[in-house]
Amino acid sequence: MTFTDLDAWKEARALVKIVYLCIERFPKEEVYGLQSQIKRAAISIPSNIAEGCGRNQPKDMMRFYYIARGSAYELETQLYLSLDLNFIDETELKLMLEKLKKIRILLAGLITYQNNQLNK
Repeated sequence: MTFTDLDAWKEARALVKIVYLCIERFPKEEVYGLQSQIKRAAISIPSNIAEGCGRNQPKDMMRFYYIARGSAYELETQLYLSLDLNFIDETELKLMLEKLKKIRILLAGLITYQNNQLNK
């Protein structure tokens, strides 16, 4: 099994596309500000899931899954800020938050699994 088989990675990859489509309408002055931060946080989620899968030790895998989860929370904050600044609307926010919630649940499962592997 590879990272491309993981539902968490698939969902995170889909989220990146949604995020990019939503933020392309941001004001030009945000290209190097909030827009850039959002892109980095969104991309970090599937990237860290993939990197975690590339590790051979459950402890290393968990570390990258935790980083991916942290990026999900970072992205959530940035999306709320985007709403506050009227860069996105409530419908877009809701869609992305639902996706983030699902990703966090899937990451929790991966973390639990790896933790169980450590405790065997």
